[in-house]
Amino acid sequence: QVQLVESGGGLVQPGGSLRLSCVLSGGNFSIFRMSWYRQPPGEQRQFLAYITSAFDTFYILDSVKGRFTISRDNAKNTAYLQMNRLKPEDTAVYYCKAIHLSHPDYWGQGTQVTVSS
Repeated sequence: QVQLVESGGGLVQPGGSLRLSCVLSGGNFSIFRMSWYRQPPGEQRQFLAYITSAFDTFYILDSVKGRFTISRDNAKNTAYLQMNRLKPEDTAVYYCKAIHLSHPDYWGQGTQVTVSS
């Protein structure tokens, strides 16, 4: 059974950085397209970015372009989201998702990011 576990969230001051990790277990990580989403308080879930199995990256939400970087390390079964120049409006629960045609979509449990002084 494929499972995803996010980590790396926490409280950070505006302008700071965090790196989120998403570890996949129970499956072949290298075949999955990995995505990051977030859900701010009281809002709908937002699609941030994804990285393909070929390491192509795509950024969906304009407000994170140039500040967030998605990456993956297949040897560690891990996807990352490097977040720089964080703003209070980046406060949200961050989720990763694994996608492949031969599998249902898999979600992690989320990790809280709070940007506040």
